[in-house]
Amino acid sequence: MKNCILILTILIASTLSYGQESNSGIVLTTDKIVDNSDIRRLLKFEGIQFLKMSFHGDELVNKSYRITVKEIWDGEIKSESDVVNSIALPVENHKRINDTIFTIDIISKLTLKNKLKMSFHFPGFTTERQFDAIESDNYSLRNLAEVNKTTIEPGKKFYFLAYILPYEKDGKTYWCAVENSGKVIENWGKEFGIKHYLVFEMIFE
Repeated sequence: MKNCILILTILIASTLSYGQESNSGIVLTTDKIVDNSDIRRLLKFEGIQFLKMSFHGDELVNKSYRITVKEIWDGEIKSESDVVNSIALPVENHKRINDTIFTIDIISKLTLKNKLKMSFHFPGFTTERQFDAIESDNYSLRNLAEVNKTTIEPGKKFYFLAYILPYEKDGKTYWCAVENSGKVIENWGKEFGIKHYLVFEMIFE
């Protein structure tokens, strides 16, 4: 079931944290809800996905960061653009990380106009993006850095998130079969016949 494989978080809930192992000084943790059935029902009813991610490490201090997104349709990359490039931000205090902890909260949903609406909450500011989508309730926001046990190093781009439709076979839908397949992420559309998905990459510099 889709609900079993979504990672949903709520700031007002009591949370547990689990870490992504890394050989570098930067470690990613994701907070997850312990148990709040009312919040779960509300999120499901509204089709909202909420992901809270925290990066930890001394190497974060004085680093800029950049998140890019690729829009993939019918197995082809149709566009690539910045979600945020901190060094280009107008406020000087937002250009570089000044702490050993850096958090990003991401809220997303499919709108009635078939747009994937995403809100990225960084320390001190928020940015929103909308992407064309198909009419489907099956879009799922996935934490690629965690799934791939990514080693996060300054100066090295890594796969951050994916917003995907499932692999469909014999009337059933599969998300984990896609993200755990070991296939090249940009080739998921061709390998699994996925009409559309987004791939987000990130780098600390």
